[in-house]
Amino acid sequence: MSRVFVCSCFGVTEEQVREHAAAGACTPRQIASSCRAGTDCGGCVRRIQALLGRGAGPRRAAVAAVAEAAPGERARTAAEALPRAERAAA
Repeated sequence: MSRVFVCSCFGVTEEQVREHAAAGACTPRQIASSCRAGTDCGGCVRRIQALLGRGAGPRRAAVAAVAEAAPGERARTAAEALPRAERAAA
């Protein structure tokens, strides 16, 4: 099996990121604490997020709901929009 490097600055592979995630790291910052990936140039942070499965979660739905709301009904924060986003998804 070939190695696919996520972080060339510190030589961190996809497999290593997955191992750290399996051990409990669930954010890029936690991955960085484990193996320093993402702490030098930062070019690998989006790839780390993708490997962690981040992208379409409840917080993103809330942010999208705030962005899509009419100006008169726009929630002040994503936290206020979250219940609306959950109702819209149902």
